[in-house]
Amino acid sequence: MSAYPQIRMRRTRQNDWSRRLVRETALGVDDLIWPLFVSDSKTARTPVASMPGVDRLSVTETIKDARRAVDLGIPAIAIFPHIDPKLKNTSGSEAINPNGLVPQTVQAIKAEVPEIGVIVDVALDPYTHHGHDGILEDGEILNDPTVETLAESALVLAKAGADIVAPSDMMDGRIGAVRQILEGADFNSTMILAYAAKYASGFYGPFRDAVGSSAALTGDKRTYQMDPANRQEAIREVALDIDEGADMIMVKPALPYLDIVRDVKDAFQMPTFAYQVSGEFAMIKAAAQNGWLEEQKVVLESLLSIKRAGADGILTYFAPDVARILTAS
Repeated sequence: MSAYPQIRMRRTRQNDWSRRLVRETALGVDDLIWPLFVSDSKTARTPVASMPGVDRLSVTETIKDARRAVDLGIPAIAIFPHIDPKLKNTSGSEAINPNGLVPQTVQAIKAEVPEIGVIVDVALDPYTHHGHDGILEDGEILNDPTVETLAESALVLAKAGADIVAPSDMMDGRIGAVRQILEGADFNSTMILAYAAKYASGFYGPFRDAVGSSAALTGDKRTYQMDPANRQEAIREVALDIDEGADMIMVKPALPYLDIVRDVKDAFQMPTFAYQVSGEFAMIKAAAQNGWLEEQKVVLESLLSIKRAGADGILTYFAPDVARILTAS
């Protein structure tokens, strides 16, 4: 027997105030993490052609955007480097240079904007001339030597003042190695955000343009990043990273993998983050510029869907725009 007309689902939808009262999910400024690209170029701001509105920044401009983030109420920024090609090599050794671009940037941010949370990427792809996230030898990405370098890099970044180190490479055992080296050096308060379920996705292209690894990339990353066809494997990956000492975990990309975000959150009840990656950003921007979508409405809807799936925080290039919208509303 039908519940209609005793039950009418539209009753609570007819007014703005009633919709707000029964709303299940809320998106707030506290959910936002703003990714920034820092460059060793002397140019203050260099536009990334495939990411309209996103620039590579000098250290000075990165500090300015860190201050903007604080002023907008955004709790944290995530730093990714664009490195001079002359500093790149097969092993990515610039990643462990304590006087390198990222350590200097972190130190400068913490000196000028100490209240912002600083997340730093721990990976080798910005530092290798082949564009891979690990040490390449005879066409193979070597897991264990890569892990050693990643752990050293994480310690360098922690010493520079990073609040959160975020290994994004998908090498086996790297979270345990990072935790061990941090504990051994008395950086036991430095948090680890593990890119625990990072898929070999086609949505990363504009990001690779931004960090300068796109043109150099030889082959693909399917020998270490996850197969987009796999779901249960993500649970195993996340469980391993938690056991090895991760404080929070990441699913990347976001929108094509909302089922994974929900599975992970339900399984572990850990702080769970999702990355609305460059390809997701670029698609929305391109469609909006062509008049096919209403940018603000679609951006908010996409972020709300990520939050609804279970994400506690979202890395998004839309962060400053969304923060302004949410603050004004």
